[in-house]
Amino acid sequence: MFYTYILKSEKNGALYKGHTENLQTRLNYHNSGKVKSTKAHIPWQIVYFEEFDIREGAIAREKYFKTAAGRRFIDKLSI
Repeated sequence: MFYTYILKSEKNGALYKGHTENLQTRLNYHNSGKVKSTKAHIPWQIVYFEEFDIREGAIAREKYFKTAAGRRFIDKLSI
């Protein structure tokens, strides 16, 4: 399975959108400081995810989250 996920920084409330095959491993990777773009906002928690059968679906959803319409969708989630 593939996942599109949204992380929220416990430090300052910043959001990060991504995709992965393993949610827990990816979260651990972000929280270990190995991702340059998320290192300054550690610790992170998963606040939303969606599951897909194929990687392309997860990538497309991640791209959607990064558009204006996707940001409005995320705002409606109240996360």
